[in-house]
Parts: sequence; C-alpha cells; structure tokens
Amino acid sequence: MKKSVIVIMVALLNTTAQAQQDPMISQYMFNGLFLNPAYSGSHKYFTSSLLHRTQWVDFSGAPKTALLAVDGLIPSQSNNMGVGLIVTHDRIGATEQTDIYGNYAYQLKLGEGKLAFGLKAGASNYIFKSDNVTVWDSNDGVFTGRKNTWLPKLGFGTYYFAKNWYAGLSVPTLLAYDAKHDFNFDVNKSSFLNRHYYAYGGYVFKLNQKLKLKPSSLVKYLPSAPLQADLNLNLLYDEQFWIGASYRTKDAVVFMIEYQTNSRFRVGYAFDLTTTKIRKYSAGTHEIMIGYDFGKDLIKVKTPRYF
Repeated sequence: MKKSVIVIMVALLNTTAQAQQDPMISQYMFNGLFLNPAYSGSHKYFTSSLLHRTQWVDFSGAPKTALLAVDGLIPSQSNNMGVGLIVTHDRIGATEQTDIYGNYAYQLKLGEGKLAFGLKAGASNYIFKSDNVTVWDSNDGVFTGRKNTWLPKLGFGTYYFAKNWYAGLSVPTLLAYDAKHDFNFDVNKSSFLNRHYYAYGGYVFKLNQKLKLKPSSLVKYLPSAPLQADLNLNLLYDEQFWIGASYRTKDAVVFMIEYQTNSRFRVGYAFDLTTTKIRKYSAGTHEIMIGYDFGKDLIKVKTPRYF
C-alpha cells in the first residue's frame, strides 16, 4: 500500500505542474523573501531564516521541505539596493527538488515608504529515484531508473513597504528553460512548468500599548487552476510574542506562534490542519522556523519586526 501511494503521487507530479510546483510554507508572513525577491534588503540589517516543514504527517511519500533564506541591505550612500539568497530542498515520494536562487532588489522612495523591484535568478534540480517504487511495467520509462534534470529559472517581483503596511506582487517563475524544449518566453512551451502569480498584503493596527493586530492575505493565481487564497490574522503582544491563525481555501486551517527572544533571535511554529480528504490519513503538518538578525548597527536601528 505504501509503495502504491508513492507511485500515485509520482504520477501526479510527472503529469502536471499545476500541483505543488514550488514548496508550500505557512510562515511566509514573517519573511517575505519566501514569496518575493523584491523583499531583499527591506530592513536596514541582514536577516536569516531556517525552516523545516513536515507535511501530512503519517501520509506515505508526503512532502518534506527544508529552507534557508538570507537577505540584507547593501551598505551605500543611498541605501537602496538589497541582495538575498534562498536555498530550498523539497522531497515528495520518490522525487526531490533543490532550488538555489540569488536575489537583487532596487528600492525607490515613494510617499511614506519604499517601492522595490526585485529579480531572482538561479536553477532548480529535479531528481527521481525508482528504488522505493513498485513498477508494474518494466518498460515504462517514467518510473524506472534515476532521472536528474537542471532547470535555470528567472523570477520577478515588486514590493511596497511602509512602517505599518506592505503589499507585493510576484511571479516566482517568470522564465524557465528545459534542454528538452526549445527556448520560449512562454514558460509552458520552454519547460514542464506553469507560471504562477502571487498578490499579497497586510496592515498592522495598534490596539493599545501592548497589543497590535496584523491581518494579511495572499492570493495565488494559475490560469488553468482554481484561485487559491490565504486569509491570515496575527496578534502581537508586547512587541515579542505573535499568535495567529490562517485559512487556506480548499486546503487547510493553520495555527501559528512566533517568539522574538531578543533583538536578534526569533523562533516560530505552525500547525496545518488539512480540510481535504487527506485528513483521514494524516496527523496534520508541522513547520518550525528559526530566525537570526545580524549587522553592526542592528541594535541602534532595529524597530519591532512586523513583516
């Protein structure tokens, strides 16, 4: 039964890119680099995040994701350029995906905040291993042997941020090239991928001296698939402790906490309770994130981290 489930999942991954094309995480509202390269350098210090996600616990072949992200502002007279690095490893059944991207963002002063434009460039490595898969047809080239493919990718995003609110648009895979296809500006024709679009934003309301409320949302659009949205609500207590919940349409309800232990270190946890039929076979999803901020002027310039 276990191997049969893996075969089904691998078949889905090989026949459609409309599924989990990019790793899914729940705590993106605490580090926008997960969504948008234009987020790079949006703080005056360097920040890093390490995340591990175990999706659909007890479900055979379910996704497991590890992610490292680092970004910061390039020291200069204008202080308007940011850089970032994001490395992701995602395992689903007999398949593995590793992403390595470098980010660059340029910021323009606009009104009370800044408008940033960002690019990310890098590559994704896709590996399929048939060791743990039962193959009924030994001549089926899809499910036999080991396959290893590299795909160069380019992504784009724009991000506006002020003291208490933010908004962003991004296309994580604007261009991609698979050597098995002719190059084309249409991702669908130059690779097996599809172009996804993200739109998101949030606002921080001050309730009193101790409490702040941050509603936020994320909309994911893929032309050939149903629209998906996240509705999030997080409460900040005493500038240190976040507690919140999210609803991801047609997927899950998420509960999360984050604690800013000091001016540099923070830790967060999220639990996804799926609302799909998978809930009959899964004990939910666990996600842990550890963050560390650094820079010589960190203590002087740092304000409470709202996003």
